[in-house]
This record gives sequence, C-alpha cells and structure tokens, in this order.
Amino acid sequence: MKEALGYHVYRVLAGILGILPEPVVRRVGFRVGWLVSFVARRRFAMAVRHQTRVAGSAAGARAAARRVFGWYGRYWAEVFWMRPRRRKKVVARSPIENLDRLMAAVATGRGVIVALPHMGNWEAAGLAAASEGARVLAVAEELGNERIVQWFVHMRAMMDIDIVIARKGSRVTRDLLQRLDEGGVVALVCDRDLSGRGIPVTFFGESTTFPPGPVALAERTGAVLFPVGTYFEPGAGNRFVIHPELEIPEGADTDERVRRGTQRLATALESIIRVHPEQWHLILPNWPSDREAS
Repeated sequence: MKEALGYHVYRVLAGILGILPEPVVRRVGFRVGWLVSFVARRRFAMAVRHQTRVAGSAAGARAAARRVFGWYGRYWAEVFWMRPRRRKKVVARSPIENLDRLMAAVATGRGVIVALPHMGNWEAAGLAAASEGARVLAVAEELGNERIVQWFVHMRAMMDIDIVIARKGSRVTRDLLQRLDEGGVVALVCDRDLSGRGIPVTFFGESTTFPPGPVALAERTGAVLFPVGTYFEPGAGNRFVIHPELEIPEGADTDERVRRGTQRLATALESIIRVHPEQWHLILPNWPSDREAS
C-alpha cells in the first residue's frame, strides 16, 4: 500500500505540474522547496553544514541553505513538468560550454566518463548531450519502491538517458565497462559515497570518502574523464560546463593512482560547486562528522 501511494503521489504531481507554463513551474518549485526547508529540519541542518564548509564561514549559511532547498524544489518541479514535446525547448535553453572537448573525446573511441556533483538539472544535461550525439548511460540508486524506480527509468529515457540500477546482484560495472568499450559516454554523480567505504579524500577542508568508480573506470579502460558542472540559469534554462580532462596522477600501483586521481576529482568538484554553491542540493550527511551530528 505504501509503495503504491508513493508512486501515485509522483503521478499526481507530474499531472498537475505538467499542465502549467514553464515560468510558473519554475517559480512554484523554488517557492515550495524554500518552504519545505522550514519543515525538513534535519536535512536543513545538513544543508547549513555543507554551505558553511563551502563558504568557510557560518555567516549567511542558513539563508544560503534555504535557497538550496529552493533550487532543489525547482529541480523536482522541472522533472515533473517534462514531456517529450518539450525536449527541443529544453535543449535550446541548455547550452554546453566547451562542447568541443566532449565531442573530440567521443571521436577517439576511447569512451568518456563525465563526473558530476548534485547540482542543477543533470537530466537536462543528459538530454543536451544526447542531442549532440553523445547519449549517456547513468547509474541510479535502488529506492526500495520498484514502481517509482521504473517511473524514473521512464522519465530518464524520455531525456535520452540510459539507466542501470545499482541494486543487489546487479552487474553495474559490467554495463558501464561495456558502454565504455563501445566508445560511449558514462555519467556518474560522484560527490557522495553511499557505501561509506570509498576512497579517503579531503573535500572542502574536511576528510570524507568518495566513490572510486569514475577514476577506477578511467584507469582501467583508458577512457577520458571530464568533471562537469550543471547549473540552472536565473530564468529559464540551464548551463553546462565541460571542464578539462582530469589526468590521473602517476603512482606506484593502480590503487595509488586511483587514490590520487580521486583526490584530484574531489578538488575539481569543489571548484564546480563554488561557482553556484546554493545550487548544490546535497542535503544528506556527506562527511563522518555529519553522521555523528545527525
């Protein structure tokens, strides 16, 4: 019953927001997200902690955290609003800076990995890349509600994104390796280590762990690894930025190269987040001290 209820809530929201004009959806999403910040106190506290780390000071962190929820609300509103007939409009309003870097890497046939933080509307980034001939394969979390999982798979297929679900017994690595072996593009949101057993890094001045996937895959396959920023524009649309290829540093062995490369990736994601820190809508514990505080 609970699973069905959650799924139908998604469908109702998609039905309501899907009939509204884009400017209304954008503003409603931001306002509702901002209001939710007053109710979701534990997640708001996490947003305050994260914004404090980015800024290096607690001054203004609470106001910034309110806006984090606002931008996250806009993300969800745009997800529910999306329809196939709107794809061309979304692409037209979503330029990719340094697209030549991505397309040149695709042309080599080595495979491409794009590594992103939880920012902006990364589904729109996938659609924009696919429109240029660089369709991506992404990994999605197992949510515990199969009907919602399938709704997300359908929604992302509508954005020309292929999905592999990270569930127990799944062959995620196999599917990613196959796409890279074919010279394709893999997209990994990688600023949060779900297992807590990843690679130790320093991220915004504090020790935590990052998933090894992006750098380990690049090291194993020779694929090109790009850090990518995905940002909302103040009005309609998005802006996506392909950063220079992340070179994996030398090391005594593979483990050492992956460790050093993952720290280099963490540093690159810091610079991406600092461009628009309030659009970094990671509102869950992300450092060991967060888990102790929660």
